Amino acid sequence: MSAETQTTVDPAEIAKFEAMAAEWWDPTGKFKPLHMMNPVRLDYITNQIAAEFGRDLVDVEPFEGLRLLDIGCGGGLLSEPMTRLGADVVGADAAARNIPVAQLHAEQMGLDIDYRHTTAEAMADAGEQFDVVLNMEVVEHVADPQAYLTACQKLLKPGGLMITSTLNRNPKSFMMAIVGAEHVMRWLPKGTHEWSKFITPDELAELITKAGLTEVDRKGMVFNPLGWSWSISDRDLSVNYALASVKPKS
Repeated sequence: MSAETQTTVDPAEIAKFEAMAAEWWDPTGKFKPLHMMNPVRLDYITNQIAAEFGRDLVDVEPFEGLRLLDIGCGGGLLSEPMTRLGADVVGADAAARNIPVAQLHAEQMGLDIDYRHTTAEAMADAGEQFDVVLNMEVVEHVADPQAYLTACQKLLKPGGLMITSTLNRNPKSFMMAIVGAEHVMRWLPKGTHEWSKFITPDELAELITKAGLTEVDRKGMVFNPLGWSWSISDRDLSVNYALASVKPKS
C-alpha cells in the first residue's frame, strides 16, 4: 500500500482479530458464532450470485469464470467454499496474522486461493476489479464506512454484485450480540463489537447508494435459541442481516 493511499482501517479493530487469528478454524473457539451462522450466510450468498449471473447451483462448479473478492476474509471460512464452487477467489484481510492461517488451511484442503494482507483501498488504487465482492461482517469495524464502501464499489466490474452483512443497531442487537454473545455465552471476547458502530439496514442502504451501487435485496439472518439454529428471514432484520447490491453496467 503506497503512502498516498487513504485507508479506513481501524488499528484497534485489527488488533482484536489478530489476537484471535489462530482460532479461525476451531468450531468451538472464539469464532463459534461465525461457524454456526456460516451455512446460512453461504445459502444467501450462493443464491444471490446464482440469480445475478444466471448460474445453476446444481452444476459442479457453478461459479466458474467469476472473479470473487472476499474482503476481510479472516481464516477463509467463505473463501474456501467459494473456491470449491469454481470461483477465482482473492481473500484479503487487513489483519496480517489472519493470512498465514488462511493459507495453511487452504493448502491442507488442496485449494488454490490468492490470500493477501491488504486493504480495499489499496486494491482499488491498484485497479483490481471483481465480478463479486463479499463484504461480510466488516463494515461495522472500519473507521469510515462511507469511504470503505466507496472503495469496495470501485473494486466491482460494471454489473458486479456486492453482498454486505452486518449488525443492526437497536436494543435487541445490543442484548443479543454484545450482552448475549460476549458476556453471557462468551462466544466472543468482551469488546469484540461496539454497539455504536452497528448500522441499521436503511443506513447501510443509504451508504451503499451514495457509494454508487443499487440495492437489489435485503434479508435477515435469525438465530433461534430454542432450536439452536440459524435461518434466513424476509422480515426479521433486527440483529444480523445482509444486503445485496449491484454496480450499474453503464
